[in-house]
Amino acid sequence: MESWAQCKNILCIRPDNMGDLIMSGPAIRALKQTFACKMTILTSSMAAGVVKHMPEIDDAVIFDLPWIKTDKAENDLPGIITELKSRDFDAAVIFTVYSQSALPSAMLAYQAGIPRVLAYCRENPYGLITHWVPDKEPFETLKHQVQRDLDLVNRVGAEVTDSELHLCVNDNLWSDNVLQNLTANGINPDEPWLILHNGVSEKKREYPMENWAAIAKELTGRGYQVLFTGSAAEKQLTEELQLATGPGSYSLGGIFSLDEFICLIKNAPLIVSVNTGTVHIAAAVNTPVVVLYAQTNPQHTPWKVPCKILQYSIADDLRSQNEIIRWVNKGLYSSHVPLPSADEVVSAADELLQQRLKSVNVFNR
Repeated sequence: MESWAQCKNILCIRPDNMGDLIMSGPAIRALKQTFACKMTILTSSMAAGVVKHMPEIDDAVIFDLPWIKTDKAENDLPGIITELKSRDFDAAVIFTVYSQSALPSAMLAYQAGIPRVLAYCRENPYGLITHWVPDKEPFETLKHQVQRDLDLVNRVGAEVTDSELHLCVNDNLWSDNVLQNLTANGINPDEPWLILHNGVSEKKREYPMENWAAIAKELTGRGYQVLFTGSAAEKQLTEELQLATGPGSYSLGGIFSLDEFICLIKNAPLIVSVNTGTVHIAAAVNTPVVVLYAQTNPQHTPWKVPCKILQYSIADDLRSQNEIIRWVNKGLYSSHVPLPSADEVVSAADELLQQRLKSVNVFNR
């Protein structure tokens, strides 16, 4: 098999959501450190904002590929092929979850004339993937997504000593912007506070509004300020939750830019969130997280950060029609798991907060 030792200009194709790209960070780092190369990422508009926070990435091409779930898939494939060809890449690595096929992205790389392509694939890709790793997930094994990606790049000799997630944070934003926004919204950052994040990209990952309100009421009753965070599109949702909770809770939907939101999470004592990109941001800045984990993909739990994972089943009519995912559901998720109660969530939050308070007074910022 052809060596990658001389590859100095590598493309990584990870055209999914922000959390997916963050989880590929250690594998991208392994490539960069092993080969001392320039790393370019082809990713989606959904993940574009986090690129500058990932120290492993030198450059990015943003394009919403039509074989990835998105609201605005682009159809100028000849244009993106021309763009990739002009960059004269030595090699490409395609990162996938086990339920995805690498073949569409492999065809893109093939038409762009990239001479080496590394990817997992179940089918024999013949000339489309020069460095083919037969995909044994999920039928023989199941790995965390981070480990899956690390094992892939290891097949061409890429190794890394630090396999944690990392995001660069502009710490000046804390004093210059974030604290100002918190105090302007009535929050006292010197008193106990934590974040509840309930926005999801898929309905099947939702945790009921009334349960969120019950969790928040219990936490405010214990003296915590509860910050409901979300995007600008989720502002109405956070406002509804604040009204349902009452005093001691705050609606911050749309208040922060992504840069500020990452800084806020870094400084938060704890995050309670559904399984979405926020969880992986928390892991990348080492903030403890309680994740309300809808049983969609077992690969995407928080990576190497103090956490509590509270799983629950999703409704049958919301389950994926992807046959590989359905196979996993039949084996791993065949028994019904009820929604975690508000008491369970608060108990998990208490345990993580107590663990953290033993080592540092997180409220004296």
